[in-house]
Amino acid sequence: MNDDRLTIAGREFRSRLWVGTGKYKDFVETKKAIETSGADVVTVAVRRVNVTDRNSENLLDYLDPKQYTILPNTAGCYTVEDAVRYARLARAAGVSDLVKLEVIGDERTLFPDTAGLIEAARILIKEGFVVLPYTNDDPIVAQKLVDIGCPAVMPLAAPIGSGLGIRNPYNLKIILETVNVPVIVDAGVGTASDAALAMEYGADAVLMNTAIAGAKEPIAMAEAMKYAVEAGRLAYKAGRIPRKLYATASSPIEGML
Repeated sequence: MNDDRLTIAGREFRSRLWVGTGKYKDFVETKKAIETSGADVVTVAVRRVNVTDRNSENLLDYLDPKQYTILPNTAGCYTVEDAVRYARLARAAGVSDLVKLEVIGDERTLFPDTAGLIEAARILIKEGFVVLPYTNDDPIVAQKLVDIGCPAVMPLAAPIGSGLGIRNPYNLKIILETVNVPVIVDAGVGTASDAALAMEYGADAVLMNTAIAGAKEPIAMAEAMKYAVEAGRLAYKAGRIPRKLYATASSPIEGML
């Protein structure tokens, strides 16, 4: 599996587990969980985390830019204008032109505003950003995002932080079949089996935060998620047996006495 790399917009990633940085008790625990997860993509909320003032304690001081790809995100942005502004702010601060784009449409459910998402993506792509959009599990919206130039799509499995796992595997499968870019399952993973299942369906990666940071033992859960993503990916590549209603003997009966 060491050479099973994920490539997005010409950038190569070793791990297919991407992790967030919120909800940990401190930066030390954040760093330890990330190290244990084996992830090499770490997403940071520009609106909620200090990434611009280098004179105060900064999460980026705990993350080696030679080891990790720092993926700024626009979490907490409810308008196109805010999402675009925070993406620009991250790039101006020297973080990255790679951005996880979020435009939230509802404060209670945190579901995406898909119309706003498409509009913001179009603006940022024209400005040279590499836009990875957090979207719902709508195959039509996913295709529209690809059509305007997004090199990957990030559909939710369930509402952010819900831990419900994949609620609509059929929509996810349709997205996987219809778009010709990597699909990263984002939001809703609760435990290792959810991550493994997403990878078994054919997802190219899984991004999570609460499932690790909110666990009773975040470091242990980070390790569990690492192996779950690896196992799910390997199972997908190996190809599962067909489901059958009745049993099939595993040993041949020809030649038996």
